[in-house]
Amino acid sequence: MKKGYIQVYTGNGKGKTTASLGLALRSVCAGNKVFMGQFVKDMKYNEAQAGKYLPNFKIEQFGVGCFFDREPAQKDIEAAERGLKKIEEILKKGEYDLVILDEINIATHYNLLSPVKVLKVIKQRKENVEVVLTGRYASDLIIKEADLVTEMKEIKHYYTQGVKARDGIER
Repeated sequence: MKKGYIQVYTGNGKGKTTASLGLALRSVCAGNKVFMGQFVKDMKYNEAQAGKYLPNFKIEQFGVGCFFDREPAQKDIEAAERGLKKIEEILKKGEYDLVILDEINIATHYNLLSPVKVLKVIKQRKENVEVVLTGRYASDLIIKEADLVTEMKEIKHYYTQGVKARDGIER
């Protein structure tokens, strides 16, 4: 790619991470290298194994536990900051064609990171690197700076009928 763009997948519907993984698959199959950094997450979702099956795909998690039932702690902030530092190094090197910041919008929404700081890191990337930011609650600033924004909107979901996250589908 000559020019990499900034994409955002946000909204309250299912499919933001899944869409970014679909893009990652497409990119790897085109011969590109992909890095996915998962912010907030520390649970071993099945996609964490993708590097075993896909050449040129690497995934790393930057979370220390779910905080949705509590206020984020200092350890959550430090994990997010470590993750952003790693992303900064990756983007400056330019060795990956596609870099996904999964759930980064959640990290900014809960003030683990500022949108200004995230954008500063993204703007330092090599020109040809495509960047995807996922997660609910994308900030207005991130939306303004993005080249593409997709909102996943929940219309209907089976979890309202008590269906838990299923292996291979939601996790």
